[in-house]
This record gives sequence, structure tokens and C-alpha cells, in this order.
Amino acid sequence: MQKYIKLNLSYLGKSKKHQIFRAKRWDKNLENIFHKSVFTEKYEEIGYIKEIFGPINLPFISINTLPNKKFNPNDTLYAKLH
Repeated sequence: MQKYIKLNLSYLGKSKKHQIFRAKRWDKNLENIFHKSVFTEKYEEIGYIKEIFGPINLPFISINTLPNKKFNPNDTLYAKLH
């Protein structure tokens, strides 16, 4: 069974290759989303979580987007756990 986790993120901006977000709320169990696919509310895959870095309580999350994939970074995003 596939499980999706809602990501509670604030968009900070774009680096050369990634979209950078900040977690609004963080639980240590969310570390399982590392290198997992990221989807919109319509279950469209937009990329994957490349890095989780920074402070332990509210880390930064880097999402590597798929080539030529457009999305609204302020939309609700989900990570898919296998």
C-alpha cells in the first residue's frame, strides 16, 4: 500500500538546480521522506527530495524538480513513502 505524507513547507526560493523550502513543522519520523518522490494535490509528480539540512527542529528541504515541470511552490505538496 502506498502512503502519502503531507509536507508542511514554506517556499524560500530557487537555487541553480533545486527548489528550497523550510519545514513549518517537523517530526523526526519525517526523515523517512529523504530521496522520496514529491507530488501535488492532483498526484502529479514534480520531483524528489534531494536534501534535508539545517536546524534539527525546522530543517530546510531541497526538492530537485523534474525537467520542464512547472508547479506552484505555494501549493500543498506530498511525499510518497513505499
